[in-house]
Amino acid sequence: MEKSKQIEILSKLISIKSENSNEAEVADYIESLFKPYQGQNIKIDRIQYAPGRDNLVVTIGEGNKLLGFSGHEDVVSAGDISQWSSDPYSAKIKDGKLYGRGASDMKSGLAALIIAMLDMLESHEVPGKIRLLCTVGEETGEYGAAQLVKKGYADGLSGLIIAEPGNNMTEIGYTSKGVIDYVVTSIGKQAHSSQPQNGINAIDHLVDFANQVKPIMDSFDKVNPVLGKLTHVQSVFQGGSQINSVPARAIIKGNIRTIPEYPNKIVFNALNGLVEKLNQKPGYNLSIRYSFPEEAMPGDKNAPLIKLMEKVHDEIFDTSVNVVGQSGASDGSEFLHGKGNFAIAEIGPGNNTQHQTDENVDVEVFHKSIEFYKQVAKEFFEE
Repeated sequence: MEKSKQIEILSKLISIKSENSNEAEVADYIESLFKPYQGQNIKIDRIQYAPGRDNLVVTIGEGNKLLGFSGHEDVVSAGDISQWSSDPYSAKIKDGKLYGRGASDMKSGLAALIIAMLDMLESHEVPGKIRLLCTVGEETGEYGAAQLVKKGYADGLSGLIIAEPGNNMTEIGYTSKGVIDYVVTSIGKQAHSSQPQNGINAIDHLVDFANQVKPIMDSFDKVNPVLGKLTHVQSVFQGGSQINSVPARAIIKGNIRTIPEYPNKIVFNALNGLVEKLNQKPGYNLSIRYSFPEEAMPGDKNAPLIKLMEKVHDEIFDTSVNVVGQSGASDGSEFLHGKGNFAIAEIGPGNNTQHQTDENVDVEVFHKSIEFYKQVAKEFFEE
């Protein structure tokens, strides 16, 4: 495919405002790109998560060995558009970089995977069975990937490549931390602040939780040689309604990044146990809930897929590539629950401008990433 057409596809994807929603329009466009090839061995599935939010699965080729490609269709909010140098939803190229929301995370990676598959179809050189998994809701909980796993679309994979930003294609992620977001709510009883004995201070009880949860989280002190330690941040604290009233309600929100040494169930048990312990005290009424928890993604840096990607990278790029662990969660945390034993690798043309104003991708890296994905697929089926 001509480079101008490659840029046209990426620019169109960026122009679709899929800020934590509206992924169906992204799926519409991707489907339109593959429809001209429906006379070949191709299957297109739409899986709706919610109105206006569609996952898309495109499978091409044939054979018993199945290679997965994956990218998410959503992006984070563009924020204050006045702070951008150009319209975040109208891709602009300047000094060798293409700017726009999602340019790095991860519509450039998604576009590169799509184009690689279109090139295979156009040349009638599909090396084997390849499945593209386009997901909704990655930025807010990986629930599109979870839905596809439950429906069996990740079953039988022999390997999976996720086109998450890879520091300009210089890093292959093979393991990553998990995530647990929790919300603890404290219910008390309102009263006039001049008569606090008539009320129950919800904030006081929540402060007890906040103080006691720290040493519990610190007790998870094992260190993963790649990912480091489990981390815990109390990120939101809200309570009360006015200064002269005993607060009747308060909440605290926390974020935990887990490592394979501590499965989420162990952390849940610790947090639930603290809430139950505090609720034994007179007047305490605490509850806890979790939001889209994700397990840590273990991996093997010596897996054949990783080694193949290192080899192909050396053939296509002038820069070296590092095999690394990642602190952020991704759809990989859900896809690892697919039936079968397969390696997951994350590498894409994006960089560290993701989620930022003036997000961008290096144009030349984007073009080369397409050749990289095609060559990895070719050699994957030759092994």
